[in-house]
Amino acid sequence: MKPDFSNQICQNIDLICDFMGNSSDVVVREIAIGSNHAALFYLDGMTDMQKVQDNVIRPLHECSSSDEITLTFIKDGILDVGEASLIQSIEDALDQILSGGVLLLLDGMNEGLIIALPGWEERSITESKAQPVIRGPQESFTETLRTNTTMVRRRVKDTRVRLTNVKVGQKTKTDISVMYMHGIADLDMVQSMISRLKNMRVDRVLEGEYLEECLVENKQLTIFPIFYNSDRPDSIAAGVMEGKIAIFVDGTPFVILAPAVFVDFIQSAEDYYQSYIYSSIIRILRYICLAICMLAPAIYVALTTFHQDMIPTVLLLSLSAQREGVPFPAFVEAMIMEVIFEILREAGLRMPRTVGQAVSIVGSIVIGQAAVEANIVSAVMVIVVAITAISSFVIPSYTMAIPIRILRFAFIGLAAMFGVYGLTIGLLILLVHLNSLHSFGVPYMSPFANYNSSKQRDAILRFPFSNKTNQHKKQKE
Repeated sequence: MKPDFSNQICQNIDLICDFMGNSSDVVVREIAIGSNHAALFYLDGMTDMQKVQDNVIRPLHECSSSDEITLTFIKDGILDVGEASLIQSIEDALDQILSGGVLLLLDGMNEGLIIALPGWEERSITESKAQPVIRGPQESFTETLRTNTTMVRRRVKDTRVRLTNVKVGQKTKTDISVMYMHGIADLDMVQSMISRLKNMRVDRVLEGEYLEECLVENKQLTIFPIFYNSDRPDSIAAGVMEGKIAIFVDGTPFVILAPAVFVDFIQSAEDYYQSYIYSSIIRILRYICLAICMLAPAIYVALTTFHQDMIPTVLLLSLSAQREGVPFPAFVEAMIMEVIFEILREAGLRMPRTVGQAVSIVGSIVIGQAAVEANIVSAVMVIVVAITAISSFVIPSYTMAIPIRILRFAFIGLAAMFGVYGLTIGLLILLVHLNSLHSFGVPYMSPFANYNSSKQRDAILRFPFSNKTNQHKKQKE
């Protein structure tokens, strides 16, 4: 526990310097305000130096009042800044300095004046790389908290939008903003969310995932994402208007949205920027691709290992001819190709963007062709793995694609052991698991498992906006 300020400015200067460890980026500027001894503290690189000089130091030097100089008089009558507040605790003052604030101390006063003048370098607003669209807004969030909240505010010009700020992390003291729409969002859910954030005991929060793992209800053990995250302001704005809670984390361009349900990860922001007929067809295509991504290799293994009688005779003869000379069973063949493709996928993501895509594409073609010519795998297996890989990229949310990729290996194992019966058992277990999940009290498979006819209009198919408007009018009546 750090002590409060004393009346002696020299003692206060020594205390702050000791707490900061005499770090080289801590600037201590001692100045005279009339006949009063004063000192300024700020971090080099965290504060707007030009504003410090123009709006703080220059007005203080020009102050020639013969009246008694106090921090209150300086705050109200001298400084030309937007935000300044008195503070009594050294610990609170250090937190403000570390966040880009300027501390002003005056000799003979046991309090300080915090002036908010943050001014670090910021990344400009660019196009979304995680969730790109052809038609629609092309901007994405940045790593600056206030910039991100402003981008959502600009889209939702409603006085019911509320923001609550919380600091999380004993070491990082990361700024968190919780945004919701009053009157639409569940207030009990909002209060529960804010309470959990305030009571969170973690050392550091560097990205939203730190919060997501701590906010999971009842410690649900699952590979599926319980919270939706996006770097698109339009997606977060739409979620807030639907009554969801947005969590902004300073230092990351991804915003958390809760509660989240399964269909949220299959839908895309572009669905609402295209014709509802086209969007509905694309949504159905995504569900088909999800099934292909998860089950295609497993179905191939099951049919070729246990259920050859289910394959047409001509196709069976063709498969037998292709597999002639392959030394591995279908299970090992599938695992080899899936692991190789996952290696190529991760290598393409981690390599420089200028060569990563080319390496992953060329690598897949070369390795696949070489493996077939060497009789390590069959040509059909290469085709199945390629279709599976391409289908995984159709899923809009990367966080949902990850568990689908993991489940693909589990289903291949079940198919190799039990055939189609293993796939059936695995699918039943998966459905039971999905129906047991909740995201802040909302069933994960809603509106399917917890059937809600009013929400079916935007679950799989996208109905025209006019239908939604008429539906809202009926609900109000």
